[in-house]
Amino acid sequence: MLLVADANELFSAAIKEGKAAEILVSDKVELITPEFIFSEFKKHKDEILEKTHRDSEDFNKFLLLIEDKIEVIPSSELEPFLNEANSLSPDPDDMQYFAAALKYNCGIWSNDKALKKQSRVKIYSTSELIKELGL
Repeated sequence: MLLVADANELFSAAIKEGKAAEILVSDKVELITPEFIFSEFKKHKDEILEKTHRDSEDFNKFLLLIEDKIEVIPSSELEPFLNEANSLSPDPDDMQYFAAALKYNCGIWSNDKALKKQSRVKIYSTSELIKELGL
């Protein structure tokens, strides 16, 4: 199953070993995400480290895992989809997730209930994915 991964779900996987981390490493999903994800991780690194048992070295290893597991979509490839994504996204910060979902005709993995206020792109919460994937 191809899905766009929301930064918050990846942050959750970085913070603790749980269902989000289980989805991240599952071979039942193929994850993609806009390229800004790594700047988001760097921007929130201290906050994530405060909430986790991971040290800085462990955190950097986790980022390498993400780089290996998730296909990063360059912003330039999403540009043709930004107008429609803007009309769907309740938050401008989520517009690139919608653009990637439109480009690849797939859903978004996110626990943000506001994203479900549209019917064009399927939004999967972590609990919905666990059921769907049988994890």
